[in-house]
Amino acid sequence: MEPLSGREPAAPGRVLPCDPGGVSTPRAAGQSHPPRGAHAVRAGHVPTDLLDPACWPPRRDYPRAGAAAHQGSGRGGRSSMRGTVLCAALAALGAACQRVENTPRASGTPAAVDTAAPAPTPAPVAPTPPASAGATKLIVVEGFLTPESVLHDPVQDIYFVSNINGSPTVKDNNGFISRVRPDGAVENLKFIEGGHNGVTLNAPKGLALRGDTLWVADIDAIRAFDAKTGAARDSVSMASLGAVFLNDIAIAQTGALYVTDTGIRFDDVGNVLHPGPDRIFRVGTDRQVTVAVRGDTLGRPNGITLDSVGKRFIVVQFGGRSILAWKPGDKAPSVIAKGPGGFDGVEIAGSRMLVSSWSDSTVSSYETGQEVKVITGVPSPADIGYDGKRKRVLIPVFTGNRVEIWQLP
Repeated sequence: MEPLSGREPAAPGRVLPCDPGGVSTPRAAGQSHPPRGAHAVRAGHVPTDLLDPACWPPRRDYPRAGAAAHQGSGRGGRSSMRGTVLCAALAALGAACQRVENTPRASGTPAAVDTAAPAPTPAPVAPTPPASAGATKLIVVEGFLTPESVLHDPVQDIYFVSNINGSPTVKDNNGFISRVRPDGAVENLKFIEGGHNGVTLNAPKGLALRGDTLWVADIDAIRAFDAKTGAARDSVSMASLGAVFLNDIAIAQTGALYVTDTGIRFDDVGNVLHPGPDRIFRVGTDRQVTVAVRGDTLGRPNGITLDSVGKRFIVVQFGGRSILAWKPGDKAPSVIAKGPGGFDGVEIAGSRMLVSSWSDSTVSSYETGQEVKVITGVPSPADIGYDGKRKRVLIPVFTGNRVEIWQLP
């Protein structure tokens, strides 16, 4: 059994104090902020009508941005098709498409999406939802494109955000990775970008870091990049083994990577298929790929992380209600807790085991085997990250194109 280890912003953006009344006053970068309440940071001028109207109402008061602000996002029928496929993906994975409250945005000239320049018109932020365990929403960073995963790099003290930018299964080479500072300023929205500088990145999902190498799950391959420069380093394909929906990555102390495959496909009209099989792949330091474990007991595995104390992997089901523990060599995982299901991300946060759920829009703790709600009222919470230096939970809001940063007590 391998020894295991846990996984762990260019001009600043404009930070805005939360104003539930619908008016936000610009606050220059570096200026002090109120000690309480959420703040919004504009990462780019991106309308949410990218998504299918049946899943998310188009913002009619939001001006349609030009091509520069939507490079790679598609227009007209292509945008509608992507929204439809995305909606289908959510439904298939156990998360029903839902209509959420449409927060109004002021009109203005779109900001370039690949810079951290402040948008000319701030966006108001909705009031902080209640949190049952004392967690406080600190910052909201907006303007992402289907953000799936957030990861804290403790060495650089930077947050990486993976952006699918469309369908999670289409090889369109328009995915990208963002760099965000802990104060919410976007250092580089498209730090790593598919189709540029020799980079292939289609629908980036889970992230993992070993040293200065950032690993990214991308449909049927995992890709490695220099975490400091963004340069492409490596790519390992699992297509020959039938990988279809690589979702998250965890790394053992030996350097071996363990990657979940949720087993999801789409037909030509966007219907979701689950041909399976549900699997966890192992990628050795020699880049040899093997199937570490497979079977229906994985329940469409989504997030994976490492419990170095318990010397085990923690895996969460999107297609079931179980939280699983598994060690290399075990034929099948064991159930250690149950919850609402629709699980996405999992992190070991000190003594806590934090899990995000689409089913009830929460992040909950399960270290005792029982669910304790830590954060509530966050729709489509995807692959969460954890900033251990500041005790923060980093939540990519998949259908909301934003990242929420929450402070634990």
